[in-house]
Amino acid sequence: MTSHRADAPLSLSRRQLLATLSSAAVLAGAGIVPGRLRAQEAGGETALAPPAALQHPFSFETLTDEMRALAAAPATPPATLPDSFLSKLTYDHYRLIRFDPDRARFANVDNSHFLLHAFHLGWLFKEPVRLYEVENGQALLMGFDTDDFIYERESRDKVPAHEPLPGVAGFRLHTPLNRPDLFDELVAFQGASYFRALGRNSAYGLSARGLAVNTGLSVAEEFPRFTRFWVERPVPGANTITVWAALESQSLTGAYRFVITPGHETVMDVTARLFFRADVEQLGIAPLTSMFLFAERNRADFDDFRPNVHDSDGLGITRADGDMLWRPLANPPRLASSYFSETAPRAFGLYQRDREFDHYQDDAAHYERRPSCVVEPIGDWGKGVIRLVEIPSDLEVNDNIVAFWIPEAEAKAGESREFSYRLRWGDIDFDPADDRAHVKETRAGEGGVSGVANTAGTRKFVIDFVGGLMDALPHDAAKDLTINASAWNGEIVTKVLSRNTTDGIWRLVLDVRPTKGDTVELAAHIAGYGRKLTETWLYQWIHA
Repeated sequence: MTSHRADAPLSLSRRQLLATLSSAAVLAGAGIVPGRLRAQEAGGETALAPPAALQHPFSFETLTDEMRALAAAPATPPATLPDSFLSKLTYDHYRLIRFDPDRARFANVDNSHFLLHAFHLGWLFKEPVRLYEVENGQALLMGFDTDDFIYERESRDKVPAHEPLPGVAGFRLHTPLNRPDLFDELVAFQGASYFRALGRNSAYGLSARGLAVNTGLSVAEEFPRFTRFWVERPVPGANTITVWAALESQSLTGAYRFVITPGHETVMDVTARLFFRADVEQLGIAPLTSMFLFAERNRADFDDFRPNVHDSDGLGITRADGDMLWRPLANPPRLASSYFSETAPRAFGLYQRDREFDHYQDDAAHYERRPSCVVEPIGDWGKGVIRLVEIPSDLEVNDNIVAFWIPEAEAKAGESREFSYRLRWGDIDFDPADDRAHVKETRAGEGGVSGVANTAGTRKFVIDFVGGLMDALPHDAAKDLTINASAWNGEIVTKVLSRNTTDGIWRLVLDVRPTKGDTVELAAHIAGYGRKLTETWLYQWIHA
């Protein structure tokens, strides 16, 4: 693992956008009616071209062929809104628009386990996207108009009645996730290539993206976007649905397939076929985006009644040999990156391990219900690195955490690549069959002995381990165990392992002093009786 500093600022506004939408309970949709699409000639806008056909043959292979051919042509700028009521909608108008649940698509399918609502164009969502329904190898263009939505109060005066709409801003699928008599929101695709999903009893938190291009580099980041979606018409009684998407960006195109199965853990099997029209300096596969503001390790920096505020509290990695790495997240004083070199990892993901309401005390946000999301590569991904980007933030509405896989070989113009992986969303933690203890909490504070004056410059890290075979060890077994701890750019002054007499948790205490630079990389695990007894704890301490 190495650290990296970048001078260029990195900003992710997705969190702010989603928080605003969630707080306003915005449920909106839009679609396309042929014959009402007009070219835009003013203001440099790009028109949404009319579809070649309302109905056409469709398969993942035909989509793949189309995106491969599209990559051989110059990139086209995104379509924009026509000069109409849509372009004049403000946040105050948009938050008053919601999809009419009585108009949900697929409601006419006998014993359908899925309903579709579309998100409305306008405000921040200015690029029209098309939706198609797929049945028996044929794709049929979906059409929406203003009759599909409920416009409340002052928004009602801004919207003409019976007006066809030139595109969609995205969509969401509903299913009986938590109880058989109620269709709950399951997954939403909205904005660039962002999407997010829920497991049973989850509340929306982190998001995924189709792809990350040049994230956190000195060159400009690209934000690939899903421009069209094809949604399988639900099979009666089936608990799985397939969504396909066309991805477009300046440097590449892509054909995506999502096979979605809801449950306690909602599973999405993803296949991404990518075609490059230009070299890409950094290709980020299966990117995850989340928020970490504070926890026990940086609680003193925030004057807040809540003990913790985060959508995710750590990056977890399961290596090819089954070894497990746990990296607690941080809210650093400056943009920071960590790189974890791996060969064919089994999994990586952003986890919300802490599930206790008392640890958050937020009866509105319910951070204890935010889902974890785990990426499980399908097939051999070879050599590469998992990159973790942490961005300083003082507000919980900002996404400031990004994690993704970077393949060893850079993508070059004219190449094509395919990646398959599984995303699991929900209340997911360590493997209960694993016999190693896992990290329950990481705390930090001033180094030395509590309650007395200490020499400045050291930092204390307190790591609590629970579970596994260590739970059965007696308190006096500490003398037989080995503390494997290291500090790159730092010195471990003291290290003490003991078992808490109150709750039985094994606690490792490290006092660390920096030796050079302002970034210290830490690693620790406990071993004994010829075996590794805990997962590996990792941390990056930036002492600004």
